[in-house]
Amino acid sequence: MKGTVQRLLVLLALLTLAPIIVASLFPSDQHIMSSKNNDMVEVQKRLFDAEIIPTVIDVFKPIMGLSVEWGGSKDAASLGNTLDPSHLQSSPTARLERADPEGDSRTASILRPGMTYVLTLTDPDAPSRDDPKWSEFCHWIASGLVPPSSASSSSLPLADLKDVMSYKPPSPPPETGKHRYVFLVFVPANGTSEPLDLSKPGARKHWGGDKAGHGVKDWADTNGLLPIAANFIYAQNEKQ
Repeated sequence: MKGTVQRLLVLLALLTLAPIIVASLFPSDQHIMSSKNNDMVEVQKRLFDAEIIPTVIDVFKPIMGLSVEWGGSKDAASLGNTLDPSHLQSSPTARLERADPEGDSRTASILRPGMTYVLTLTDPDAPSRDDPKWSEFCHWIASGLVPPSSASSSSLPLADLKDVMSYKPPSPPPETGKHRYVFLVFVPANGTSEPLDLSKPGARKHWGGDKAGHGVKDWADTNGLLPIAANFIYAQNEKQ
């Protein structure tokens, strides 16, 4: 009887500690979410929760998932996970993923062969989320064409990108907390397959504007672009 009681006590202790052990192994800001990136309801919810909608971009419903990786899946954007800035020095690879593997009529009607897609990266927390006087900070603008053979596929690599603004790695200053780094993919709102003459911000701060808060949303509006996909990460300086 004594041995049975001891075993029960050990079992209860393990059950009590299990959530703590799991939390330590998988911190709340480290989501393993490759599948979640394709869940459009989840993507939109995460954008709202992080206040990216409506501050960085107006309310929209993503129609495709967006995967972003730096040199491998270990360093990948997962809708709000935290990554080490030192791992983000080279421009990442990106891929659009259909939410419905069987096909989505909305995607087919918007993303057509020969259409230009535009990938952007913006920081709305420059120099910090509490004092965003430099926001938004433009980290990247690149564009490419939808290949004829890939427009209807379940996965579309954003390859052969041409920089409008070259990639500037996330470099949050010391003692400024976590920054949100937001990736957005746009297509022409009018559905044209003609080449786009995208404007180049005159400065990275404020996306070339003269007021704090000016950013990717205003730039996209000026260039007639419609958002179709998003992802984001957090990053901070090791000195806090």
